[in-house]
Amino acid sequence: MLKFVKPSNMSFGSLFSSPQFGPKIFPASDNRTNPNPTLNLLNLHRSPSRTRNMSIESGNGGPGHSKLHGVGDRDAVIIVDHGSRRKDSNLMLDEFVDMFRERTGYAIVEPAHMELAEPSIHDAFNSCVEQGANRIIVSPFFLLPGRHWNQDIPSLTAEAAKKHHGVSYMVTAPLGLHPLLVDVMNDRINHCLSHVAGDAGECAVCVGTGKCQLH
Repeated sequence: MLKFVKPSNMSFGSLFSSPQFGPKIFPASDNRTNPNPTLNLLNLHRSPSRTRNMSIESGNGGPGHSKLHGVGDRDAVIIVDHGSRRKDSNLMLDEFVDMFRERTGYAIVEPAHMELAEPSIHDAFNSCVEQGANRIIVSPFFLLPGRHWNQDIPSLTAEAAKKHHGVSYMVTAPLGLHPLLVDVMNDRINHCLSHVAGDAGECAVCVGTGKCQLH
C-alpha cells in the first residue's frame, strides 16, 4: 500500500489545485533509482499553479512548447503507457505516437509499454540511442501520479540506461491537471452524446464495440 507523506506547509487542497508534480531528471552519470521512493512519493516542488500559469502558446513543437527549453535535435521522446494483453489497446499507443510525432515534428519519438507488451522501455531506449539521441525524455501516458510513475517507470528506465554511458534521461510528470485535458474530456463527452442522439458515429476508441449507449 502506498504511503502519502503530506508536507507540513501544504494542504491537500493546495496539492491538487495549485502545485504540479515535477519531473524526475537523471544526468548521464547517474543511473541510480530512487533509494527511498516511499518518502519521495510525489517528488513535489513548490511552484506556481501550472493550471493557471501554464503556457499554451504555439511555436516549434506545437501547442504548449517552450521556445527556450524544448526538445532538441539530439533528443528523443519515449511515450510509455501501462501495456495491455489486448492488442487493439496497444495499437492505439502506436497511433497516438504517430499523431504526436506528426504534430510536434520531433525527429525521434518511440512508443513503449511498461509491461505486458512489446516494445518495452528497454527496447524503446535502445532504439532512441541507435537513432542518435543523447538525451531521452520518457513521458508517461498516465493521467495521475502513482506507483508506476514514482517507482516502476523510473526503475525500468534506469536499467535501460545502464549500458548507454553519456546518455542522460528524464521521466516527466504524468498528464495530471493540465488545463487542455478539460477540453479533451468535454469533447469526448459531447461526441458520445452526439452518437447516442444519432448525429455522430462511434469514435475511434469504441468503434465496433457498441459500448457508447444509454442504459
